Amino acid sequence: MTDATVTQNTYDAEFGDYYALLKPRVMTLVVFTAAVGLIVAPVPMPFILAFSSILFIALGAGASGALNMWWDADIDEIMKRTQSRPVPSGRVSANSAMIMGLWLSVLSVAMLGLASNWFAAFCLAFTIFFYAVVYSMWLKRSTPQNIVIGGAAGAFPPMVGWAAATGGVAIESVLMFAVIFMWTPPHFWALALFMNEDYSDAGVPMMTVTHGKPHTRRQMWYYTLLLAPIALVISFTSIGGPIYFVAAVVLSAMFIKHAWGVLGRAEDTAIADSYAAERKMFRFSLLHLFGLFTALLVEAAMRALELSPTYWPVWI
Repeated sequence: MTDATVTQNTYDAEFGDYYALLKPRVMTLVVFTAAVGLIVAPVPMPFILAFSSILFIALGAGASGALNMWWDADIDEIMKRTQSRPVPSGRVSANSAMIMGLWLSVLSVAMLGLASNWFAAFCLAFTIFFYAVVYSMWLKRSTPQNIVIGGAAGAFPPMVGWAAATGGVAIESVLMFAVIFMWTPPHFWALALFMNEDYSDAGVPMMTVTHGKPHTRRQMWYYTLLLAPIALVISFTSIGGPIYFVAAVVLSAMFIKHAWGVLGRAEDTAIADSYAAERKMFRFSLLHLFGLFTALLVEAAMRALELSPTYWPVWI
């Protein structure tokens, strides 16, 4: 965290301010993908232990968010998108955010270890460390590859969920990780394209700032193309099936279409329509990821009900 002074207001924080420290919108994605990883795993968990495990993974995600808001308070105060967050707006002190993040980190890891197993707890601890230290404190302000490498933090939750159920790692959990890892750059760079001034003003070396928007659009195109086959490969594992395959084909094709539309954009056109194509791709990227993981849930339900086709090939 730099020495920039974060403006402090005079009123006391409310419950909603501390809740906002947890980044609830980001937490929703974390909880959902972690829950899918746990549910599709081949080892069933008692409901109370499964629910508890997901709850503690959510707390770990919230801990990461609080620590990130503590460290990034100075740049959050500069960026219009983040100025209303609890710390830069002065509703919660940076020190309070740090303490809350540290306590939640310890609590979530310890309780996950007790609720499931210590390998899963280690995975959660590493995820918190990676997001708070490797990404927030190092990568975000030092390299335009911040989103690429740092995207691993958001890709770990399904592996943590899988580990909570099985106590280990498998090709299926690695592929779920890979999908989110490859999805993150085009998802976040779409946002960076229409929020570029924020990152430039805050001195964050986002790809759009350091290499320009045309280069960023090309990178989005490449990552989107690489994402499609990874998503499709899951179809032929023990957690895939025909329903997931159809969902992966349709969603991947639509995501590629959005990326193609962004790739061919002239900058004056983008400015004139307020980056409409980039905004559409950002919104669709969320639907894309939720759609893939929802399809995995449907496949798990089909198997549980013994309705899954026996002829579907499992190659991995």
